[in-house]
Amino acid sequence: MRPTLLFLLAVVLLQAPAAAEVPIVDSWKYTFRRPAEGWRTADFDEAGWKDGFGGFGTPETPGSRVGTYWRTNNIWIRKQFELDSIPEQPALLIHHDENAQVFINGRRVAAFEGYTTEYKVVPLDAEVKQALRKGVNTLAVHCRQTAGGQFIDVHVVDGQNVPELPPAQRSMKPFESELMTTWGAEITPENAWTEYPRPQLRRNEWQNLNGQWDYAITKADRAEVPEEWTGEILVPFCLESKLGGVQRLLDPDEALWYRRTFDASTGDGERMLLHFEAVDYECEVWVNGTSVGTHRGGNTPFSFDVTEALRDGENELLVRVEDDTEEWQLRGKQTLSPRGIWYTQVSGIWQTVWLEPVPAAHIEDLTIGTDAASGSITVRTDVGGEAEGGSVRVVVKDGDRVVADGRGDGEAITITVPDAKLWSPSSPHLYRLEVALVDEQGEVLDRVESYAGIRSVGKTLDDEGHLRFTLNGERIFHWGPLDQGWWPDGLLTPPSDEAMVFELEFLKKAGFNMLRKHIKVEPRRYYYHCDRLGLMVWQDQVSAGNNPPWTRLQPDPQDAEWPDDEHEQFMVELKQMIDLLESHPSIVVWVPFNEAWGQHRTIKVGEWTVERDPSRLVNVASGGNFWPVGDIVDHHSYPHPEFPFDAERYREFIKVVGEFGGHGYPVEGHLWDVDRRNWGYGGLPKNKEEWLERYERSIDILAELKEQGIAAGVYTQTTDVEGEINGLLTYDRKVPKIPAEKLREISRRLFE
Repeated sequence: MRPTLLFLLAVVLLQAPAAAEVPIVDSWKYTFRRPAEGWRTADFDEAGWKDGFGGFGTPETPGSRVGTYWRTNNIWIRKQFELDSIPEQPALLIHHDENAQVFINGRRVAAFEGYTTEYKVVPLDAEVKQALRKGVNTLAVHCRQTAGGQFIDVHVVDGQNVPELPPAQRSMKPFESELMTTWGAEITPENAWTEYPRPQLRRNEWQNLNGQWDYAITKADRAEVPEEWTGEILVPFCLESKLGGVQRLLDPDEALWYRRTFDASTGDGERMLLHFEAVDYECEVWVNGTSVGTHRGGNTPFSFDVTEALRDGENELLVRVEDDTEEWQLRGKQTLSPRGIWYTQVSGIWQTVWLEPVPAAHIEDLTIGTDAASGSITVRTDVGGEAEGGSVRVVVKDGDRVVADGRGDGEAITITVPDAKLWSPSSPHLYRLEVALVDEQGEVLDRVESYAGIRSVGKTLDDEGHLRFTLNGERIFHWGPLDQGWWPDGLLTPPSDEAMVFELEFLKKAGFNMLRKHIKVEPRRYYYHCDRLGLMVWQDQVSAGNNPPWTRLQPDPQDAEWPDDEHEQFMVELKQMIDLLESHPSIVVWVPFNEAWGQHRTIKVGEWTVERDPSRLVNVASGGNFWPVGDIVDHHSYPHPEFPFDAERYREFIKVVGEFGGHGYPVEGHLWDVDRRNWGYGGLPKNKEEWLERYERSIDILAELKEQGIAAGVYTQTTDVEGEINGLLTYDRKVPKIPAEKLREISRRLFE
């Protein structure tokens, strides 16, 4: 080619219009309520609209990149974007659900019916192009979707240069509901969880460290203590909760730091223990700059001996927390993207922090077992420090009256109580225990208080050959709610001890004799209240993800494949839960898995649990894939109960309906999010009368199933939780949807 032609071609190329750059803007204003006229124009007042990142929808929608959860029928969204020049071939990059309308600067430029499963490029014609202007433009969209998953995301792009969309940006603010419990409204830094946290091993001297702490958030790869602190957080409430005072989500690549000072001193020979009742999920702790220990696992207590790091007077305490929430962690209903049955994540300290001075030789732990037939109490004592030649003395009291005592080396002291009063839901009698560590000269080195309820858990065949639960040798039908233990103001942390007691007393008045504590470990005081009020507890292990196919009670079940390290951590946390709760008379059933959530190595886990605690029954997978291990076969059925009877396969198992019901009913003024598509199983009733009819019909069916061999029923659930409105109480516990007395009356047919 001649040089002159090369020159002319270069000039043409230089003069050709370059593809216009259209920035991708993911920050939107949105509302779920029909806005005023003019909402699509540039000068519309957006006051009252929420801030969110695109796209909007549910994570399970194919091809979606969800930045903001949307699951109502309608959504209106607006954003502004700036153009340096107008593209020659402008287009919409859009992924939409049914009935989507798109407006630019107040002018409708596109309307779509149906839905897509991926992003599409839709060119804008020359007439529509006139809606665009140099400088700031307003893009407004309305989308309607009435069923299933949903999604809407729209961008104006240059059709000649379509960009690759970045991953959705996650808002660091959890949903901020206006809902608050009566107890939460009264919480202050001075009265936040002031009760002694360990009722089954009680000493008089202790120091509560709940209250205002400094906090900061850094990247997870940063190990240095922050130079600046962001503000204060109210411990023991988590970072995301309203009561914590921060309401900030923790990202998996972030670390949460805490700081506070405390005054302390130790006497001669004393040790100082620092206790954390629960921290989610992995943490390291420093006292005066010295690392005193690390812990992994978000649901059970742990402690460190901090004596060597202490100084008399003021001390500094630092805690660093990481929380992936998902991955392989045992997390229960927590999720990074709350929706449906999945709730707001919980990060950091979420139960009481406290100090306890103890003697050099001291009682570290008590394990209490009982036998109803002999009326005996067996106490095993773990001793910390050195107590050579010492012994343990146990005194049993009924009120203030000594009824029995015993002495031994602490390994296993069995004491028979004459004419023992047995523990049961109808008569939850507790004996006081005084346990002393004594040296060779008879001097008391340490003394603690505890309690025991004498009872035995078992199973037996009825006259028709069905296995039934027994308590103290008598057959008993288990009837109770699924109890998740979530709160609108504290999330996993109850606002107060009184709040827990209110809920448990309501269940007792309503005629329930048990509850299934659903994939959560409560504060230790919760189980103390179940012990003294007389509520049997099926205790779930906190669940994880990474599931097998869910085949329920079908033959030939599958397990998920879990790596060895993750399985070992699961077993560590299962053991910690059983170690923590095994002395409570209210605990009658262990539930290692819920449905198929994280269900793996089921036979191995079940056999380990049976061997670890033969004094209780094992429901290896409530509603999950059935493997022949443990004592119970458990079917979940919504909305009404049912059971796929198989006399041969289930011959050696107690048959139960471990979840049913879930009948939803919204109570105006008591909803977590009035704009959400609140839901219950089986669709919502037209009115309260229909809801009550559904509930009573479920109980009638359960009574019929009982006659066919069903030994227990678990109704979903005690309270509403976030978007679930299938509780017997509203989420704020202010409104019982059915009075407790009416619930008791309805349930009488289960015991006739």
